[in-house]
Amino acid sequence: MSEDQNKQEEPDQPEESGSNNALSGLMTHLIELRSRLLRSLAAIAAIFVVLSPFSDRIYGWLAKPLMAQLPKGESMIAIGVASPFLIPFKLTLLVAVVLAIPFILSQIWAFVAPGLYEHEKRMVFPLLVSSTLLFYGGMAFAYFIVFPVTFRFFMHTAPAGVKMMTDISAYLDFVTNMFLAFGAAFEVPVAIILLTAMGVVTPKKLVKARPYIVVSAFVVAMFLTPPDVLSQISLAVPLLVLFEVGLLFSKIVYKRRKAAEETAEDEDSEKVANAGSRMNGKHGSD
Repeated sequence: MSEDQNKQEEPDQPEESGSNNALSGLMTHLIELRSRLLRSLAAIAAIFVVLSPFSDRIYGWLAKPLMAQLPKGESMIAIGVASPFLIPFKLTLLVAVVLAIPFILSQIWAFVAPGLYEHEKRMVFPLLVSSTLLFYGGMAFAYFIVFPVTFRFFMHTAPAGVKMMTDISAYLDFVTNMFLAFGAAFEVPVAIILLTAMGVVTPKKLVKARPYIVVSAFVVAMFLTPPDVLSQISLAVPLLVLFEVGLLFSKIVYKRRKAAEETAEDEDSEKVANAGSRMNGKHGSD
């Protein structure tokens, strides 16, 4: 009986070892993910500590586009009791997160890269770098180009007898939303390249859809900017330029994807032909 029981228990051992290996592999990945997250948080905390003594200057720099449009002697206001202290530190924390984005993305890359194929690594890494630069570019465009135009428009459209006194908390919320909107809008080329690589769109479809994309760019600009023509054009034109850049790179990605597919088909057909010749050789020898 004991020998029979041992024979019945033997097949279960590989299954148990396989489940143990899977569990240990999962725990290893979770530990590494925790380590990457802690490093990212530590980087944000370190940048925040370094920038904290300059929090007032940072807010003053952020408020420059609005302050330049206010009449002489006018300034912003703080409605909340603790706003003069908390808002600059809140801004400093946001700046620390933005500055830490390259390090955070490097940690994400270090965690994901081992599970990618070589051709995926060659594609993903440049996209991570370009998406970061484009996001920064969108924020810079909003600060240096859009904000002056927007605040000038707000100042000149205020009703008679209304004095513009902007709360520092409301201003921070407004510019943060604008930064996010323009940063996301500048990711258009990356989105086009990814959709082309996944086979969702083709350059030919994008060319056919160009008239609709032009209209869509102005519609998006209408929602993201004040209701004046100059502000809408200031966002719509860069969006269209970025679309054309994305279209140019999508053609390159599409050609590479087609070449890879044709190479894979040729290899498959060659394998089938070799298998057929082997079968014919065996039948001939028989």
